[in-house]
Amino acid sequence: MMEDFDEIYEEEEEEEEEDEDRAAEEQLLKYAPDPVVVRGSGHVTVFGLSNKFESEFPSALTGKVAPEEFKASINRVNSCLRKTLPVNVRWLLCGCLCCCCTLGFSLWPVICLSKRTRRSLEKLLEWENSRLYHKLCLHWILSKRKCETNNMMEYVILIEFLPKIPIFRPD
Repeated sequence: MMEDFDEIYEEEEEEEEEDEDRAAEEQLLKYAPDPVVVRGSGHVTVFGLSNKFESEFPSALTGKVAPEEFKASINRVNSCLRKTLPVNVRWLLCGCLCCCCTLGFSLWPVICLSKRTRRSLEKLLEWENSRLYHKLCLHWILSKRKCETNNMMEYVILIEFLPKIPIFRPD
């Protein structure tokens, strides 16, 4: 009987610790600056993904990352897009031409290729984060946002500021 009471007490302690951790994290995020948005600047967009991202250094990142590092990262992203998007556009054109005959099934290849392009960009951004940006308390993600000019959706790169959490090391 006493063992059951101990288990309940331990569960309550764990829940309280989780609530405290969640509250501390929310407090840190409350004061974190808004993320920097890097929009697509290309002239071709396939399923919301532009063929090029803006390489101009955002002023909000001054003092956080070197302009050369930012430009190199954006160039790697744009290089990945340069390799994959022309193929997606060709498949999209072929799919649209054959759409009536195939009842829309001809669009499946471009949908799959578009997903593959997004996944490769996400993997590239994960690599960039682990290589450099997490050490600088920044986090790059590919995010879907509503366009400012119309109701369409677009993919943007969000650069979030991570809170600096002190690391406690036992002596």
